[in-house]
Amino acid sequence: MVEQLNSLGTWDARTIVSNMFPLLVVLCTIVLWAGITLEEAEQLLNDYGLLAVMVPTMVGAGGNLGTILSSRLTTRLHLGTTDLDLRDRILWANVAAVLALAATIFTALAVGAWVIGRVIDAPLALSELLTISLASGMSVATLAVLFSFATTYGSYRLGIDPDDTTIPVVTNVVDVFGMVIFLGVSRLVLG
Repeated sequence: MVEQLNSLGTWDARTIVSNMFPLLVVLCTIVLWAGITLEEAEQLLNDYGLLAVMVPTMVGAGGNLGTILSSRLTTRLHLGTTDLDLRDRILWANVAAVLALAATIFTALAVGAWVIGRVIDAPLALSELLTISLASGMSVATLAVLFSFATTYGSYRLGIDPDDTTIPVVTNVVDVFGMVIFLGVSRLVLG
């Protein structure tokens, strides 16, 4: 399994801040892009108010799915039970669990938005909502899996504790790209 080159775990505040500060500055810039993207989609969200209801769950769930996998990967690295080998069956079981959870969440999101649309008389077809939610949600979940692997592996190889980097990187990147993917799929489906 993983050969411990040196201890990645450190509780030294100076080390954590020196590792994280430049990263956080970059992540703040990335998050600004999400705000700009959302502002550019104002007309779409005004025309289809149900999409505005779906945005927080879509964005939040993507980041959460990524942090679930990142947490599991970093825990296994610290315990020495993985080396992030692509032949690792437990690794693929974790990926399958995250994707199954994503399918469940994004199906429930579409059905919930459809019910809300019926209640407030702002209906969209259930098929449209399912297409938007599942296409964008599963894309976001796949992106979360990829960034979880990349961030965990990259941090480990750079000698930085993955616990310090994975969650901020994965949540910010997946939130921003999740917003872009969701709005792009919505435009394609709704014309």
